[in-house]
Amino acid sequence: MTSPVTPYQPAEMLEVLERHRVQYVVIGGFAAELRGSPYVTRDVDVTPRRTRDNLGRLAAALRELDARLRVPDLDSPLEIALDERTFDQGTTWTFVTRFGFLDVALLPDGTRGYDDLRRDASLERITETLAITVASLADVIRSKEAAGREKDRAVLPILRQVLERSRMVQRTNRENGR
Repeated sequence: MTSPVTPYQPAEMLEVLERHRVQYVVIGGFAAELRGSPYVTRDVDVTPRRTRDNLGRLAAALRELDARLRVPDLDSPLEIALDERTFDQGTTWTFVTRFGFLDVALLPDGTRGYDDLRRDASLERITETLAITVASLADVIRSKEAAGREKDRAVLPILRQVLERSRMVQRTNRENGR
């Protein structure tokens, strides 16, 4: 867990969530990347549905992933008890797993959480056997705008361009009957 190079295997990480039947929406940089952003991220951000059963399934998946809590100013991630009650203690969690960084945001900035993000999300195939629910690029932009972090402000212009290009393609396809 404390090696200088943290792996980044998003498909493997998400396969564990799927195997545990966790209901979630992929958000953040990985969602933007899947929607056409040229910026590459090194973590996966998810917003889970906030029911006790689902949070219990998420905790079980995190245990399988050997998740440890990433804490600023600490050299090593912390081992914490993971169950459905864990998520009563906050709304944003950053974990180090055997497949890379996984951020859990129960209430991402600028959104009302899972149900809000799920409305415009779509199912996207990322491997031959894995399809995941991914937030719309408009929702990713909305959240990054609300967060107001420097790293988010830096990518917003390109994300807006990608969104506009995507909308133009959709309009053209509709006009051409595709």
